[in-house]
Amino acid sequence: MSRVCHICNAAPKCHHLAREMMYGTRQTFDYFECGDCGALQISDIPADLAQFYPAAYYSLEGALPKRPSLKRRLGAAWAYERSGGLLGWFFDARKPNRELRLLGELGIARTDAILDVGCGKGARVARLRQFGFAAEGIDAHLDGDVLLDGTRIARRATLDEVAGTYRLVMFHHSFEHLPDQHAAMAAARRLVAADGYALMRIPTCSSAAFDIYGVDWVQLDAPRHLYLHSRESFARLAAQHGFRILRLDDDSDGFQFWGSEQYKRDIPLADPRAHSKRQPLFSKAELAAFDARAAKLNEEHRGDQFCAVLVPA
Repeated sequence: MSRVCHICNAAPKCHHLAREMMYGTRQTFDYFECGDCGALQISDIPADLAQFYPAAYYSLEGALPKRPSLKRRLGAAWAYERSGGLLGWFFDARKPNRELRLLGELGIARTDAILDVGCGKGARVARLRQFGFAAEGIDAHLDGDVLLDGTRIARRATLDEVAGTYRLVMFHHSFEHLPDQHAAMAAARRLVAADGYALMRIPTCSSAAFDIYGVDWVQLDAPRHLYLHSRESFARLAAQHGFRILRLDDDSDGFQFWGSEQYKRDIPLADPRAHSKRQPLFSKAELAAFDARAAKLNEEHRGDQFCAVLVPA
């Protein structure tokens, strides 16, 4: 069992016994909170992590997205470059494409190299490709190459197997799955061009949801989430490896509440009774209240996940 924090080497403050509840095996895993930087982390990383990523794991299954409709293309054009006229504005206003909006704000050109780390089946990469971006992906749990219209868009690889530099290196809920956080952040810095960015979207234990639910917090996701950073531990890790935080936006939603409420009731995400299985576990009013509460917490920087944009220091 680990006796020191893998982020800052300080001693643990307290321990928590968390269950595997995505699939409901209910196997228990010890986590501890660091007494200094506040990071929440698993005490012993399982020797065989692959067993917790079956073929049915949500990011590894399903078909690639179809070619976007004219409506989606107009909305995307408005989100990214404020073109597409009144219709573009209307469709983006109805269903905002925050990802393309952020790429536009950062000045990421369609020809700029983009790497999506932990891309799963490659759905995000495929969407970016369909909108004209030079994106590619890697994932250590892929069985083989992912093709879109005969072109490889994602491959089975780890960070240390990637060479070159990218204008944008993204980790969309994948960074917390990586066993060596220092090596992963150092690799990100190596891959980001001098005028580039690293984008990391991760859950955080510096949140109301963790304070309320503890080991029933749905985004703890034992044992796949090896590290649940505090805002302090993430900032320290980034600085140690040559990054500064350009912006940090909370982007949590109602899942932090309805998912955690399920776990309190001992209902796994994969259970037939689960809300994700379209069962009436929560009323429309309850779900709306969860979303409203999440929006307020985001404004207060107490949401249970954030999107950080890092630049070379």
